[in-house]
Order: sequence, then structure tokens, then C-alpha cells
Amino acid sequence: MERVAAAAIINDLGVVTGWSEGARLLTGHSAEEVVGQPAAGLLAEALPARTRAARGGPVALRHRDGHRVELTLTACPVLGPDGGPNGYVITAEENRGPEPTLAGQAFQQASMSMSVFDTRQHYLRLNDEACQVLGTSEDALIGRFLMAGVDENNEGNEDSENNHGFLRHMRQVVETGLPVRYESFMDAPAGSGHAWNIEMWPLRDHPSGEVSAVALAAFDSSDQYWARLRLALLNEAATAVGTTLDVVRTAEELVELLVPKYADFASVDLLDWVLGADEPPMLPDGDIVLRRVAHGSTTAGNPGAAASLGETQFYHHASPPARALREGRAVLGRPGEPEFDQWIEERNARSPEGRAHRSGVHSMLAVPLRARGTTLGVAVSVRMAHPDSYIPADAVFGEELASRAAVCIDNARRFARERSTALALQHSLLPRGLPGQAALDVAHRYLPCGSLAGIGGDWYDVIPLSGSRVGLVVGDVVGHGIQSSATMGRLRTAVRTLADVDLPPDELLTHLDDLVTHLAAEAESDEEVAGLGATCLYAVYDPISRHLTLAAAGHPAPALVLPGGVAQLISIAAGPPLGVGGLPFEATELELPEDSVVALYTDGLVEDRDRDVDRATDEFLRVLNVPADSLEALGDNVLKAVLPEQPSDDVALLIARTRALGADRVAAWNVPPDPAEVAATRQAAVERLSAWGLDEIAFVTELVVSELVTNAIRYGEPPIQLRLIRDRALICEVSDGSSTSPHLRRAHAFDEGGRGLLLVAQLTQRWGSRQTGKGKTIWAEQPLPAH
Repeated sequence: MERVAAAAIINDLGVVTGWSEGARLLTGHSAEEVVGQPAAGLLAEALPARTRAARGGPVALRHRDGHRVELTLTACPVLGPDGGPNGYVITAEENRGPEPTLAGQAFQQASMSMSVFDTRQHYLRLNDEACQVLGTSEDALIGRFLMAGVDENNEGNEDSENNHGFLRHMRQVVETGLPVRYESFMDAPAGSGHAWNIEMWPLRDHPSGEVSAVALAAFDSSDQYWARLRLALLNEAATAVGTTLDVVRTAEELVELLVPKYADFASVDLLDWVLGADEPPMLPDGDIVLRRVAHGSTTAGNPGAAASLGETQFYHHASPPARALREGRAVLGRPGEPEFDQWIEERNARSPEGRAHRSGVHSMLAVPLRARGTTLGVAVSVRMAHPDSYIPADAVFGEELASRAAVCIDNARRFARERSTALALQHSLLPRGLPGQAALDVAHRYLPCGSLAGIGGDWYDVIPLSGSRVGLVVGDVVGHGIQSSATMGRLRTAVRTLADVDLPPDELLTHLDDLVTHLAAEAESDEEVAGLGATCLYAVYDPISRHLTLAAAGHPAPALVLPGGVAQLISIAAGPPLGVGGLPFEATELELPEDSVVALYTDGLVEDRDRDVDRATDEFLRVLNVPADSLEALGDNVLKAVLPEQPSDDVALLIARTRALGADRVAAWNVPPDPAEVAATRQAAVERLSAWGLDEIAFVTELVVSELVTNAIRYGEPPIQLRLIRDRALICEVSDGSSTSPHLRRAHAFDEGGRGLLLVAQLTQRWGSRQTGKGKTIWAEQPLPAH
């Protein structure tokens, strides 16, 4: 547009005395309206002091129709007869910006938003990019205050805060004369949310150096902003996703990371086999069925938000989630695409209240969850209130985030599967039911640990022994996992085998120590079990003598509560753990009154890195002193009072209350080493059976007594003793002073002897021999008659 020039004459009183045609065109005022009137009446605002002093500069006039007219004035004095000024010739040119010089063109055509403000934050000039960002023309903004129209349109919004911060920084530049650089995120009026790198710097007058304006340049850094946000989410995912080895919790952590920073709604659906112990099947070619394990939303009624956790999700074969699963890549979806619209319809059909939100869903992203070459499920993100749609860069980000989350989910799945396998193995190796015996009342508890380390190698056992005695065992294998459970099974079997030959507790532990040493030597090339070790406590209780004999290999001492007494730990000589070697094991023997309570346990009951061992032990003893309705209730009370909510180690607890077999249920005879005494001994046994009301089994017992006593007299050494014990079975024991054990063998057709033990084995339900401190004992058990 061609520039318009104007001229006017003002006398020394400030009255207009001349008015050109150009002045009329610029201001709309005719000469008749202006000449003779004060020039100040034409101003839109008072002149700055520096403009008055310089007799020129930018001036704002009020057009006849009321709008502002920005002019650049030049004042030339008119001299009178005395040589002094008696008026001024004012020339003016419309302030339409500088001439289109190279610098002016660079400003106007810059690819970044640039603008100039006066010191009161009014627009002086904007380039084309700034006008496009603000969605208006330069003429509409020139002379307007920066915040005009902002507060009423954005009150209470984040954008209002950004604009106020914008104004604050601009005032800071005017006050300090120093440039300011910062980053801001706001919604542009003509588009979606953008991030801006903003730089403001002062413009100074020459030669005074005063700040006369503020220049601003804003660079759209949205791509860098979203890239940083995606990178920050990936970094956050490294610590926020996979904090537990729980599949569902890991999926929830992924959703919490996505909503609301990256999505308005997000869900994680997994294939059914991931939540079980099955091997991964092949993905079907048609519709896909998944299980919803986690979802989150910024608002109610979003598509899919109505689906309950654990509910089955059916995805049409052409839907974005199904495509993502089959193709193994992220799939973007937008309104207008048939697959996306069908997916929305399916979601709305399940959630009628979600129909109102259909128009708001403008973008979705479905990403497969794949780990170690296996597809586990799909993560779906939906944007509604979020202004920007998902772009290909988001698909790349989604795949990276999903791959990290999928590894965590797969780790949790593998841990759950290994834990389930180890727990099943552990339970299969532990006693499923305690054997019947009359010497003790027994209650037991086994509690697997809840830590990430996995199932440990704790075990317990109750072993019936000959002579109505009972063996009690608790042990703990070092380490956790399937290997520890398997080692525990081997040791439990070894203890049972050694107990069957009636070894004393200290000798049994010595043989068990040798076994662990051999197992460790065989496995020293295997890093997982190279440090094989275990602790064990073995005790034998005799209800006839009421003696408790026990020995420990690096195991905590058991607790004892005598009738009417206070719980205390039994003082025992604890040997080294199994597999260490170097020191012998020592046995401790106690005589206990009937109804004494003995509690054996593994270290997981009282030891924990977050607990004081002494305090936990004191609490354990305190609970044992509290009366309980039964041993089962006592066991529950101990676990409830002593253990934390999530034990870090396995716990095995074995509580026994002693019984005693009185003299009325035991009969013993010393037998002289004379074959003639066999008949008398046999007769005494028959008479005792008759007194016990066991005449039905007297014939078999008579044969057994005759054979065992005869063998003892013929092959053994004095002293010889016969003992009958009436327990859950009738036990016949013959002891002598010889340590030579008998052996069952098949007699040939022409042998005159050798059939005695074979006859005993056939007539009784079981038999055996055990070494004693003074020789050996041969024993046999007969079932009692049913009544």
C-alpha cells in the first residue's frame, strides 16, 4: 500500500494554524474542524517526555472514527522576526513499519514468531509467523495491551498462568534491562498445545541507552518437548514399572504411568495363559480373546472403562488391538477409519453411558506386549481431552515402553510359575499327614516366604520309631527356589532312612553331615548349589522313660514349657551346620514330665533383617506361655504374634505335647540265659496278654516270644530282657548284651534252623533291630484286635 504523507502548522500556543490534505486522509478530520483548535485534542494519549524533548518521534492520534493512528512525526521550528521560534511545521508519515529492507524482510518472513512491545507491554509490531500463531492480523493487535482479551477467555486455565508468566518476564526485561530466556507450554488460539522456547531482550534508544521497547522471539519446540516427555516416561518406567514380581501389579504400574501424562484412558489386556501355568499357545487368526488386568481413566465413561477387571475382552480380528497382536507392531487408530469406528462401537455397546464420549475420542494407540519373542497381550491408549493425536513417533515410543513393560510382566509370570512349581514340589516333599502314634500330640505349621527370593528349603517331620518312641525333625536348606526344595527332599529322605535304623540323634547328624558334604562335592561345578549347606535339629522322645534326646547341627535351640512352668529355650550344644564339618555333634538328654510342650522351629520364625532376633525370640516364648485351647490354636497364635505380615524366609514350626506310657501298659522280664526258661517266659507273656484282654493275639505273641528269646539265649549274651508294650500296637522287644544284629535269610530245604526270623516277619506287621548302649534289641509289632 502507498504511504500517505501529511503536514500541519502549529503556533507557539499549540494551536493548529495549517492543515494539509494528507493530514485529512490520515486522521479523517477536515481543515475546518481542526484549524484554530488545540493540537493536543488530536492525540490519543499524552506524549512521552522524550518525544516532547526531541520534537519528534512516534505519536498516536485519534482518528475521527475513534481508532488509533500510529504516526512518525518530524517537527521543524518556524522563526519569527526576532529570530526565535513562533511555531512549528509538523510533517507526519503513517507508521506502517520500516521500509522493506533486507533486515525488515528477515524480520517479517522469519520462521519463528517475532514481535516488539513498548515498555507498557503494548504491541508495536509483529511478523507474519506471530500473526499466524495468534490467529489474527497485525492491524488488530498494534497498540493493544498484551493481556487484552486473555484473562476473560482463559481464566482458571493453565494458559492463563502461562500468559501471566509471559507478562511477568516482559516487565522483568524492562525493569532490569537484561534478556530473559525460558520455555513455556500453552494452547495456541489457532491450534493445539505447543511448547515454546521464548527469548526476550531490551531495545534501547541512542544515545540515551534507555529501554524503549522489548523484542520477543518464540521458537516452536513442540517436537523436542514431546520427545523429552517420551524420554522422561521411558526413564520413569525403568523405576516405576516392575517394582514387584506380580503380573497384575506390573500391568497397573504401566497404566499409572500412561494416565494422565500420555493418555486419557489406558488398558492392559493379557492372554489367559499368561495368568496361569500353561505354555504359550499360537495366536488365532480370527477374533482374539484377552483378559483385562488393569485400566485407568481421567474421566468416567471412556470406551472400555466400564469393563471390569478380570473380565474377558473380545477383539474383532480387524480391530487395532487384534492387528497389533498379530502383526507384532504398534497400530494407530483415528475416527473415520473403519477398524477404529468398529472398535468404538464395540466398546459403546458394552458401555451405553460411553456413547456421549464417542465424538471426543480422536486418537488411539494399540501396542503389543512382547517379551523374548512371545506375545503376552496388548496395551491400548486413548486420547480424548488431550489435544494432540498420536503420531508415528508415539508408535515408536509405545513399542519401546511396551517392550520394557512386557519384560517385567514376563519376569513376573516366570517368577509366579517357578514359585508355583517350587511350592508344589515343597508340599509334595513335606508330610501330607502326620503318622499315628501315642507318644506325642503334635501340631505343625509351614509358611512359605513372601519375598522375591522364592520358596526356601525348610522342612519338618514326625517319624514313628520302635518301642513307641517318636523322632521329631526340623531342618532348613540354605537358599531358595526349586534347587533348595529338591535338596530338602533328599535330606528329609535321608533322615527318615537313618531314623529307621534307630541311630541316636548325634550319630544321625554325623551321617547326614557326610551326605551333605558329598552332595556339595558332586555339585561344586554348579554355581547354583556350590554353596550347599543346611541346618537340622533331630530329637527322639521315649514315652516310657519320658526321656527327650536331641542334637542340633547349626539349628536354633527348641523351646520347652514344663507343666506350670515358664517357656524357655533348651540349652543344647549346637554343632556346626551340615556340610561344614570339623566338629562333632553332641546329644542332650532331658527327662520330661507328662504334658510338657516342646516347640521346634526354623530360623525364619525369629530371624529377619528388619527385626531384632532377641526381641522376636522373647515374643515367641511369651506366646508359648499363654494358655490355648489346643496345640493347633497355639501354633496359630505363635505365627500371628511373632511373624511380620510378609515373612522374608520360610517358616517351619512343630509343637509337641508329651504323653507317658504308665506301668500298666508295659511289662518286662529278665530272662536267665537258659533254654529251659523259654517256656516260663512264654507263659508269663501269655498271662500278661490275658490281663490286658488280648487273648485273641496270644497265640501269635507266644510264637514270637519263643523265637526271639530262644535266639537271644542261643546267639546273644546276657543280660537278656523281654518287654511287652501295649500301645497302638502290641510291641514285643527282646534285648541282649551282644551288638551282633540278626539277618533275615531264606533257609534251604534240608536246613534244621534259620527259619525263626522269617516266621516272626510273616506273623507280625513289622519287625527290626536297634543298637543300644549295652547291646541290641530285636522288636516286632502286632496289630491289636479290632473292637
